[in-house]
Amino acid sequence: MSNKMKRSGNLVFRFIKRTFDIILSLILIIPVIFIIIISYIFIKIEDGGAIFYKADRTGLFGIPFKMYKLRSMKENAPDIRLEDGSTFNGDNDPRVTRFGKFARKTSIDELPQIINVLKGDMSFIGPRPDTPIYLDKYTDEEKIILTVRPGITGYNQAINRNSVLTKEKLKNDVYYVNNLSLVFDLKIIFMTLNTIIRRKNVNRNTSERGNAFVENE
Repeated sequence: MSNKMKRSGNLVFRFIKRTFDIILSLILIIPVIFIIIISYIFIKIEDGGAIFYKADRTGLFGIPFKMYKLRSMKENAPDIRLEDGSTFNGDNDPRVTRFGKFARKTSIDELPQIINVLKGDMSFIGPRPDTPIYLDKYTDEEKIILTVRPGITGYNQAINRNSVLTKEKLKNDVYYVNNLSLVFDLKIIFMTLNTIIRRKNVNRNTSERGNAFVENE
């Protein structure tokens, strides 16, 4: 798949965006490490399990990578998904730990992805990466999202967070890629901060569940 694709966005846009990613990552790495250390203490007190969860995700050109998150679920919890392949999220999900509920509401569970940004797997702004099991369900139009690095946050995350199903998420991701600009990225940053501060759409309000896959979180 990767051999048939070209990067979206012109060279100047990609250079500025990557430079911004690296500089901001280096600025934030110290406070992020501090938050990770504090989180480590709470996670160990609660269940003594691993601090990080390494999720298999689809990256640029469809190439898989390991995405880092603070573990918000009980260890070895099943990955329950809806029929459209999206992750089940519920306010009273028994798989989520006490620390995990706080981490998800504040989005601090996503902070270790700064490591992915530094490595070049991700960007600060871009479509949220899907699991590889969903890749073959993309339409030709939707595959355009694979021509940019996935993001810690993105247009869909800024307006919907976790409240929509996969097809609507992909529609918003396609819109983002078709309208790439530094101004749009800046707007998404402020929209995301507003969503986090107001704690909007942390979970999808539905009881519909799909099948449990092998992935643990």
